[in-house]
Amino acid sequence: MADPSSYRPRPGEIPDSPGVYRFRDEHRRVIYVGKAKSLRQRLANYFQDLANLHPRTRTMVTTAASVEWTVVSTEVEALQLEYSWIKEYDPRFNVKYRDDKSYPYLAVTMNEEFPRVQVMRGHKKKGVRYFGPYAHAWAIRDTVDLLLRVFPVRTCSAGVFKNASRTGRPCLLGYIGKCAAPCVGRITPDEHGELADEFCDFMAGRTGTYLRRLEKQMMEAAEEMEYERAARLRDDIGALKKAMEKNAVVLADATDADLIAVAEDELEAAVQIFHVRGGRVRGQRGWVTDKVEEVTTGALVEHALQQLYGEESGDAVPKEVLVPALPEPVEPVQDWLTGRRGSNVSLRIPQRGDKKALMETVQRNAQQALALHKTKRASDLTTRSRALEEIADALDLDSAPLRIECYDISHLQGDDVVASMVVFEDGLQRKSEYRRFQIKGFAGQDDVRSMHEVITRRFKRYLAEKEKTGEWTDGAGAEEAPTDGEGTLTLTDGDGDSTLTGTEEITNSLKDDEGRPKKFAYPPQLVVVDGGQPQVAAARRALDELGIDDIAVCGLAKRLEEVWVPGEDDPVVLPRTSEGLYLLQRVRDEAHRFAITYQRTKRAKRFRSSPLDDVPGLGETRKQALIKHFGSVKKLRSATIEQIQEVPGIGRKTAETIAVALARSAPAAPAVNTATGEIIDDEEPDTTAGSSGEPVTAGLPDERRGQET
Repeated sequence: MADPSSYRPRPGEIPDSPGVYRFRDEHRRVIYVGKAKSLRQRLANYFQDLANLHPRTRTMVTTAASVEWTVVSTEVEALQLEYSWIKEYDPRFNVKYRDDKSYPYLAVTMNEEFPRVQVMRGHKKKGVRYFGPYAHAWAIRDTVDLLLRVFPVRTCSAGVFKNASRTGRPCLLGYIGKCAAPCVGRITPDEHGELADEFCDFMAGRTGTYLRRLEKQMMEAAEEMEYERAARLRDDIGALKKAMEKNAVVLADATDADLIAVAEDELEAAVQIFHVRGGRVRGQRGWVTDKVEEVTTGALVEHALQQLYGEESGDAVPKEVLVPALPEPVEPVQDWLTGRRGSNVSLRIPQRGDKKALMETVQRNAQQALALHKTKRASDLTTRSRALEEIADALDLDSAPLRIECYDISHLQGDDVVASMVVFEDGLQRKSEYRRFQIKGFAGQDDVRSMHEVITRRFKRYLAEKEKTGEWTDGAGAEEAPTDGEGTLTLTDGDGDSTLTGTEEITNSLKDDEGRPKKFAYPPQLVVVDGGQPQVAAARRALDELGIDDIAVCGLAKRLEEVWVPGEDDPVVLPRTSEGLYLLQRVRDEAHRFAITYQRTKRAKRFRSSPLDDVPGLGETRKQALIKHFGSVKKLRSATIEQIQEVPGIGRKTAETIAVALARSAPAAPAVNTATGEIIDDEEPDTTAGSSGEPVTAGLPDERRGQET
């Protein structure tokens, strides 16, 4: 590991002008390429105190052994040179997008004497016009099959073409009118070239003029009573319209634009591009990249633009490029795009209307692409095994942590404090063993105390079950709450729909169909907490207090993705490309998702709570009927038994139960100014009396009146 000060340029050596710089390692390999408006200011940022650098930047500068730069005239030149060097050197620390698949294009080989229409993948070739990319090759073939009726361009391979020329007999497409048969001289090279140009114009979105021309020819043929020709033109128009319908209109003003969206997390980013030509989506593609450097969304967009248009020119660069965030600064990038196209290019963020709505669709595609990429990566057995081994090495564990439990605390400004426990076994989720906790040991916001309480409660349960049965037992997917004063434990299932109370019911819920206790496969080898040193120390202290010393603990701090271990002043920094770090992040993010979902559910239930919820046997239908009849709980509370009975479905006994429940939940009497007798807060009147002054308990049997306090 090199010391950056050993190769830091002397003061005054670095010019204060635009340029491109390269960091090289000890073997003279280029590991990073960057551009700057001012080389002096930018490079000075790399040679500051290492503690102030982002971990990824710190790794880069300590891997490098030298830095060099090239001065250019403008920022646009710097952008062009940066792209060229990234393509040439493929630096390991630069953002590198990789296609999540090899997208097929519809290609027309205009560089041949008789241009050919075909499906192409891979690198683009000079002299070939490309349309797309498409999601599937069959979509291209369907489109071409419809268009060949109108534009009978050659589609055969070179071998088939030569064989037909030698024998003087065209292929089947030549006989059925879907090829002009240039192989046997039915059409000259110039005529076939014009046919290919018309095909390309139609695919490029210039459809309206051609359709109008065909319609005019059809009407002229009909007037001249050439009905067969008119019918053929009519069918040609229908085929073209059918081909156009395969791409729905998304922008009504026939716009040519590319829309770029980015979905990202701390480790990776996915880019999706929609190519819109003539107001229709003509192609789609996507990339995924590891974020091996500290980079903003605007910088990701800039890298995507470089990869997308670095080798394009002319109409391949659209007039309008819509992005989620602008590069900083935006002017050099916009000037570079304008230079690639040869005319002005608008680079902007859509604010309203159809373009903003379409950008939201592209954004959803980017998010799904990132999620799919993570799913594929997590499902690979070799990758999971390597991730577990890297975690074991980083934390100095005796073996790979085959079972990992992660805990997170969630609350809203100290209210509805809850915690989650998620379980990963062999690198995969075990959702049936997730648990949710309510923090009840204290009130208010204290993540450290909350973490201590959750770890204590969870592993007290483990010790109790181990002592009772000699093995780990658990109600699958259950939510644990603390015991009450009489030793009764309450468990709520994972969906929160049902509750079991009492020792007998809980014991039964922890048994399988054959009466044997349910159990985890084994205790966790690793406990992960969402947080830094304080949360890790609290978790370790809770385990020590319980006498548990064979379970490792670590924490993952979200800001810098640092791994903290108990008793250490410095974090463990896993390599940016580490599969172990990726797995820890997935575990932490899943615990956060599970916790915040539970917290939001509890908050929503609290906001929707009503005194009628405490009335036994009163379902949602009759609750709604009561509120609809009286207009509010306030008016219902002041009603008499007879008035409550007027509601359909409410009998005498139910009305009495409702009256008692509402009377018990009645608010305190309003405050009164003792000097003037004025009611200070008259929002809620004394609801112990009905509308006629009769107490709500009037009409109740004497023994039921005595229950009211």
